[in-house]
Amino acid sequence: MNRFLTGIAMSAALMVTQACSSRVESEQAPHDHHADTQQSHHPDPHTGHQMNTMQSSTTTEAKLTVPANVTVNQPTPVVINIQDSTGKAIAKFDSFQTKLMHLIVVSDDLQFFDHLHPEYKGNGRFEVAAKFPKPGNYTLFSDYKPATQSEQVSVLKTQVPGKENASTSVADFNQAKTFGNTKVNFTTSEPTIKAGQEVHLMFDLRDVATNQTVKDLQPYLGEKGHLVILQQSPSLSREAYIHAHALKDTADGKVHFMTQFPQPGKYKLWGQFNRNGKIVTSDFWVNVL
Repeated sequence: MNRFLTGIAMSAALMVTQACSSRVESEQAPHDHHADTQQSHHPDPHTGHQMNTMQSSTTTEAKLTVPANVTVNQPTPVVINIQDSTGKAIAKFDSFQTKLMHLIVVSDDLQFFDHLHPEYKGNGRFEVAAKFPKPGNYTLFSDYKPATQSEQVSVLKTQVPGKENASTSVADFNQAKTFGNTKVNFTTSEPTIKAGQEVHLMFDLRDVATNQTVKDLQPYLGEKGHLVILQQSPSLSREAYIHAHALKDTADGKVHFMTQFPQPGKYKLWGQFNRNGKIVTSDFWVNVL
């Protein structure tokens, strides 16, 4: 633990060399599309690098601390502190989908995805080790539920230093893909998806060796599957994030979700399923008109 805290304390050294200050951003509730952006200088660059904090509601705020000297593809200590609007730590949380917090880490080009579950240390503080596979910009969606409140999402930003290769994730609209020993066929209830329209997203899982419907699916986070959706955008935002819950009572090997897409654009989907204790992460694209 002492080494963990020491790493956090030294977190801003590299970023100070590059920019002399850190930036903090706050955004109002998810439905406020006109939130002001504020910038502030960190008073002590050696106390931790506060990276682009976005507030998910008018009552809670998540603050992210990561070391500035991140080593690509190595475990990096990440700390998230949840506070109320007065800056007081929120101490109690309710679990949902069997966890107190779901942390979705994606590269802004949507080429990298990770789903983590930070450990709660008390007094509003969550800790987890994350890996960032390449230099560039990353967005972290922190999904949590303060006690007696509704599920909330805070959007946090960080940057991994180093030479970044400009890239954009190419939308692959193939609806049948293989992930390890699992073939996943993806279909939608509507041939053309329109913004604001309710739609079913359907995953059919088959064993690669036999092409038979898999019968070894186990619950993942208390459900038949887990689905995260993000809209492709130069700057990922709360409005671009969808966390869908699996429908119950579907047949073996079939996992369905129901959702709406808020606006036109290209969206990437990550469906996760538990095959006999091993998590299968599948990714697909949809175009929304």
